[in-house]
Amino acid sequence: MTRYEDLNQSYINGQWTEGSSERTYDILNPYDNSVVTSVRLASVKQLQEAFDGAKQAQKEWAKSSAEQRKEVIHKAIEYLQANRESITAVISRETGGTVLKANVELHLAIEVMEEAIRLADEIYKVREVPSGIEGKVNHIHRLPLGVISSISPFNFPMNLSMRTIAPAIALGNSVVHKPDIQVGLTGGSIIAKAFEHAGLPDGVLQVILTDLTEIGDEMLTNPHAQMISFTGSTAVGRHIGEIAGRNLKRVALELGGNSPFVVLSDADVDRAVDAAVFGKFIHQGQICMIINRMIIHKDKYDEFVQKFVERAKALPYGDPSDPKTVIGPLVNERQLQKALQVIEEAKRDGVKIALEGKREGNVLTPYVFTEVDNSSNLAQSELFAPIATMIKAETDEEAIRLASDTAYGLSSAIFTSDLAKGEELALQIDSGMTHINDQTVNDSPNIPFGGNKASGLGRFGNPWIVEEFTITKWVSIQNTYRHFPF
Repeated sequence: MTRYEDLNQSYINGQWTEGSSERTYDILNPYDNSVVTSVRLASVKQLQEAFDGAKQAQKEWAKSSAEQRKEVIHKAIEYLQANRESITAVISRETGGTVLKANVELHLAIEVMEEAIRLADEIYKVREVPSGIEGKVNHIHRLPLGVISSISPFNFPMNLSMRTIAPAIALGNSVVHKPDIQVGLTGGSIIAKAFEHAGLPDGVLQVILTDLTEIGDEMLTNPHAQMISFTGSTAVGRHIGEIAGRNLKRVALELGGNSPFVVLSDADVDRAVDAAVFGKFIHQGQICMIINRMIIHKDKYDEFVQKFVERAKALPYGDPSDPKTVIGPLVNERQLQKALQVIEEAKRDGVKIALEGKREGNVLTPYVFTEVDNSSNLAQSELFAPIATMIKAETDEEAIRLASDTAYGLSSAIFTSDLAKGEELALQIDSGMTHINDQTVNDSPNIPFGGNKASGLGRFGNPWIVEEFTITKWVSIQNTYRHFPF
């Protein structure tokens, strides 16, 4: 059985490689701050070597057959499945996620890989289109893009890394991947180990364990990177977008969220509460799609708030390795202080509290604020913590209007007894995704996952990812002599 804590090195050109920086980084367990492992960080020179290697490896990988690519991904899946228990334990230790969260994350990563196998046939397809010129045949080819620069966050690191890595490899690309160093094993090393086991040729996947102090913007500016795939904050996404635009690089940006959960006047309150409790508190609220604002019609408001508070108050919290735990720790002290600052600011502003939580170590128990103004800082901030906000709407129409009244547009949800009306209203919410009679945290590898406005650019999922990760090329063939006007 692999001891993943020992995979604390970068994976460069098929070799597990000690970082050449003078600095080390301790990956901590968010629950008790114990050291999971220590990493000597990779230097910018090593990152440049990884890009050079990825460029060369991609030329050969682009020549691989669809069957070869499918076989590699299939073997990587088998590896993850065979080591499920060890892997989920590391996910929990590194991310502070509960046992449920760890298993969900591994499941989602495997689903992405299974869908990626279906993508392998998409490159080198040829489509013929008519021509208005006599004797000309137009062929449209789909080719691999090249080297993809991948940067993933701390919250669901395996799934959100694999969402780029598996489709990219299936489509004949190579990947230089930098996970958030806080979760370097889950977001990087375990994935590299799975593909090493699967026989992926050296250099096709490079995993760099480092931080921005060491590498600066090299993940964005390296000339070999044809595309930057990033999941993280909107502020960083804007920075990436500026650099990518200046260097004419493609981007796939999945950024922040402020997802509304709308309870209409005809909703079943009990079912809405069931969904809202899960969609607010899974992984302590540290998910881009998490419910950020609950917008409730005035006729259902009091009942909804009362039942939600009762449920939130009873959620088990503490050690995430305990299978009964629902609320585990926030990922680090910085995230905890940000949450506490939001709470204190809301208190100073006089926002009503229906449930006051508490801090125990790095665990923050649920807070519920009521009568929240949708224009307030509390409502407009991406909270990334177990903090629930309740907003009262006078009418169903106002509820839908308030749902879109945010800079973000990732996910959303509507609870109603009228499904036809629900779908009609879903189209009025300015977000990439809306779920009727469900909560906002939904993901699948065969849907167009992505957001509007400040929530990002591009779409993941089959087949939408194919357009993002490939080149479309027109080749015309003149079969007969063409007469020119001069």
